Amino acid sequence: MDAIKHRNKTRPDIFKDSLQAFCSSIAGLLSSRAVLQGVGVGNPNASPTSALLLHILQDTSGRIATILFAHRVGTALEPECKTYRLAADVFNDIAMILDCLSPGVPAGAMRVAVLSTAGVLRALCGVAGGSSKASLSAHFAKWGNLAELNAKDSSQETVISLFGMLVGSVVVSKITGFAMTWLVLLALLGLHLSMNYAAVRAVQMTSLNRQRANIAFSALLASDHAEQSGQLTVLTPAQVARQERIFHRDGALQWISGSTSVVLGSARVGVPIGVFLEDRPPLGRLTVIFEGEAYMLYISKKKHVSIVLRKDCSVPDQLKAWTHGLLAVRLWDGSSDVVGAIEESLAFLNDGDRFVRYLSALREVGWNVEIAALETRGGRRFEI
Repeated sequence: MDAIKHRNKTRPDIFKDSLQAFCSSIAGLLSSRAVLQGVGVGNPNASPTSALLLHILQDTSGRIATILFAHRVGTALEPECKTYRLAADVFNDIAMILDCLSPGVPAGAMRVAVLSTAGVLRALCGVAGGSSKASLSAHFAKWGNLAELNAKDSSQETVISLFGMLVGSVVVSKITGFAMTWLVLLALLGLHLSMNYAAVRAVQMTSLNRQRANIAFSALLASDHAEQSGQLTVLTPAQVARQERIFHRDGALQWISGSTSVVLGSARVGVPIGVFLEDRPPLGRLTVIFEGEAYMLYISKKKHVSIVLRKDCSVPDQLKAWTHGLLAVRLWDGSSDVVGAIEESLAFLNDGDRFVRYLSALREVGWNVEIAALETRGGRRFEI
């Protein structure tokens, strides 16, 4: 019965996925035609060698972009898979627009720059789309059937792309005017992005990345008062997904209550010791405060929380560190003793194993608190 419910629930998402692939296939044919025009197809003065060199330049710039992009955001691709899945489609659609612009750009360095930029964007699409899709596939493989899911997804994309090519062949042959070409292209790309946005919004991840941790723990902390003991507000993955934004501020500490969202500051998990010491924290007092913890944090004057992790730090410890930073920044008014706010907020989380109860409550409603999803850059660990 659960399997039947799950399949019925995903039918709208399958339709959206199929429609966006269909639109992308036809738009790709329009952009491919424009590229062929740009490199000189139909022009007797065009040189095959020039077209080949342009292809080599595009391929080279794309490969370099792939290396740099993977180095810069490789750690963030899994925790922020929804963001990068939609970003991949944005990159690809901008590349198609640049392809269609290329025939109208003067031949020479400017046209080469436009086509090379399109190649770079497609390379970024490949990295972001492929990596984020792998994370989403693992999320949807509820019964450990990842290989089967990928095989069926590939078959679906093949069928839709084939159908899109057949329909696109008619569209390309009928639409030759400049204005009509752009009208159809923009309509297809708009539908493509809107379907992808709706599909990504529908995904209910069960791991707690930075944004989902802000939403879930804000609700827990806001509802945890002495006069309301035992009445914690524990949001489910579905409830958090409805409040989650696809594109959000990197590393923001947000206090979210219903439709109200206040950015209190920012944070980074797993910073190197050298970066942690740049704000000149009082190490003596902090060492005493965090003696029994697997992390240490400090708040700068700009309300940026730097969190260093011990070598034996677990995923629940990371979640506690993020929650501690969120609560400490909310308590600190910016002028009083920052260490006092840090100590007070930690005492609150440790009182009666409060944070342990938070994690238990989150597990009961479907959250997986054993998946590391807070670090979006290469992290460091320290040992005393």
